[in-house]
Amino acid sequence: MPEITPEIIKSHGLTMDEYERICQGLKRPPNHTELGIYSVMWSEHCSYKSSRPILKLFPTQAPWILLGPGENAGIIDIGDNLAVVMKIESHNHPSAVEPYQGAATGVGGIIRDIFTMGARPIALLDSLRFGELDNPQSRYLLNGVVAGIAGYGNCIGIPTVAGEIYFESCYKGNPLVNAMCVGLIDYDKIIKGIAAGVGNPIIYVGSATGRDGLHGVTFASRELTKESYEDRPAVQVGDPFMEKLLVEACLELGKTGCIVGMQDMGGAGLTCATSEMASRGNSGMEIDISLVPRRAQEMVPYEVMLSESQERMLICIQAGTEDIARKIFEKWDLHAVVIGEVTQDGMLRVKDKGEIVAEVPAKSLTDDAPVYQRPQQKPAYLETVHHLPDLPPPQDYNEILLKLIASSSIGLKEKVYEQYDHMVGTNTQLLPGKGDAAILGIKGTQKAIAVTTDGNGRYCYLDPYLGGMIAVAEAARNVVCVGARPLAITNCLNFGNPENPEVMWQFQKAVEGMSKACIIFQTPVTGGNVSFYNEQILNLETEGLAIYPTPIVGMLGIITGQRVEGMGFKDEGDMIVLLGETKEELGGSEYLKVIHGQVAGHPPQIDLDWEKAIQDTCLEAIAQGIIKSAHDCSEGGLAVTLAECCIVGKIGADINLEDSFIEPHYLLFSESQSRIILTLKKEDLEKLEKIASFHEVTFSILGRVREGNLQINNWINLRPSLLESHWKNWC
Repeated sequence: MPEITPEIIKSHGLTMDEYERICQGLKRPPNHTELGIYSVMWSEHCSYKSSRPILKLFPTQAPWILLGPGENAGIIDIGDNLAVVMKIESHNHPSAVEPYQGAATGVGGIIRDIFTMGARPIALLDSLRFGELDNPQSRYLLNGVVAGIAGYGNCIGIPTVAGEIYFESCYKGNPLVNAMCVGLIDYDKIIKGIAAGVGNPIIYVGSATGRDGLHGVTFASRELTKESYEDRPAVQVGDPFMEKLLVEACLELGKTGCIVGMQDMGGAGLTCATSEMASRGNSGMEIDISLVPRRAQEMVPYEVMLSESQERMLICIQAGTEDIARKIFEKWDLHAVVIGEVTQDGMLRVKDKGEIVAEVPAKSLTDDAPVYQRPQQKPAYLETVHHLPDLPPPQDYNEILLKLIASSSIGLKEKVYEQYDHMVGTNTQLLPGKGDAAILGIKGTQKAIAVTTDGNGRYCYLDPYLGGMIAVAEAARNVVCVGARPLAITNCLNFGNPENPEVMWQFQKAVEGMSKACIIFQTPVTGGNVSFYNEQILNLETEGLAIYPTPIVGMLGIITGQRVEGMGFKDEGDMIVLLGETKEELGGSEYLKVIHGQVAGHPPQIDLDWEKAIQDTCLEAIAQGIIKSAHDCSEGGLAVTLAECCIVGKIGADINLEDSFIEPHYLLFSESQSRIILTLKKEDLEKLEKIASFHEVTFSILGRVREGNLQINNWINLRPSLLESHWKNWC
């Protein structure tokens, strides 16, 4: 084995203080294999050593939360012995280096997190960020990532039903690829990631182990550099057909009652799976890696333990049920082998042909990982970016609207989602591009769930506390607009280097804002992922440039009655109503960026109690069956929202905006929060008025749906077909 030197320790991403802590815990220096095991388990990606204290701010409990953070995925009770399992995670750095495989294996990993719990995966979502499309590298990354998501999801037969994509220069060298998966389970069939019961066998099943993905979590726990492109072995290679076999075999085995616990071998591979299962089960584990199937010759123990080869599972089963498991895996043409057993001494003991090559306390790798209270400092850039210059009214509002609706972040992402199979499984009830959230029917019931992803890095850059609140609020608003009551969130927190005090200040404030919103909306956090070190250090032009702080929210809502079939205006003569109020808020807006080339000002303010009242009004009106369409007013403001409603409905609208106190460009393009556009029959206006009055919410009648153009006062007059052509040609 190599001699442990300061250079070796540093190359493993460990500090000398951390190395000394390892020596003290073991009461001896670690060998090279043990050093590798600690390095991956104590990496930022696995240990959350910088974020753990702050993550405790999140609310995680509610009567409908069956399992929260700490397991492979969160589980939410939706009644009738049914539960939804969900999780979102990042695969940012691998996607920057190998966009196809980085995205594909990100999808594969999040799927495994779901069926590891015993749930059948039923839907995928994503949230993506790239540099501006005038950059060839950004186009290359976009095309590769989308192809990877499609290639894996389509092959395995899980629909990709919703997502979002934004383009900002700060993501040019460090794209964000966040993948979310949702599954269904009978809540008396839940499987946890534990190893318990002394003598119970540990089974390895799935793909053979290779050298791909070595130190993948360490790779994800440092900044991208020019050398990162040479670190391609840290990016795994996926096989969706193997994963499909694993899904079916593991779910079938779960029905037998043989399984004590199950864990996928994702980040940190066999090391993470063994140590976490033993730690959660308050037990130990002994394995012999000479029994591990391999696809590379002469692999040493260090490589076997740290490999992140995909499509591999570790399962603890009841002793005496080995034949049941073997027959099921043989049926699905999967190679499974017993590689060890549960012990009672709390140690993770790794043997190679009977010889001990690593022996460490399991909890020292998980519960006892270092935790840091990183210093924080308000970013210096905020002193200048909050200044918003005077914005003179434009000369041609038609031209402005066409530019906005054709912008890369607003335009219809049909060219992306048409590559995804969003109907496989036949649960999808609202197609991409038609509404603010996807609707998935629950077979055998009258229930459905609504799911969405949302986040606005630009808002968080200008004010992370406000941006964090808005991320949760808008995600909740999205599911409300299809008639779903928000239940819970999963989140993926994408930030820069945590050793930078300004980044940690952003992180703290964003989590505080999100937490406050989750409490108001009663949407606990069921789990998620923290992705730090999202920094571009690729060349002199982008030296030290962090991404915008970008928290992504995956929201789940439940539909038990009436729903809204999308955002499109329906019938001529329907009344168009705005819930909420428009204010003079152009800071951080798409209008300011696209038309004036600036990211500045304060993001729109939000009153969470007012937001909740708006959402409750919308939900109650939908429940009474009087709402024909609903659309959240967000990027691009009121004009863009109305245009999208006309495009999807293939019909026009006659709008009269009356507000002598606000100039037209504010009325049209302000991104004020807590606004929803509704349509309903004229005779139902009185019912809506009573509901709004009960919740003390203001609403205004904007106009009527009509055949012909979208006309807004004497400012805008455009054919829906012309708007649609621009909306679809954003790239």
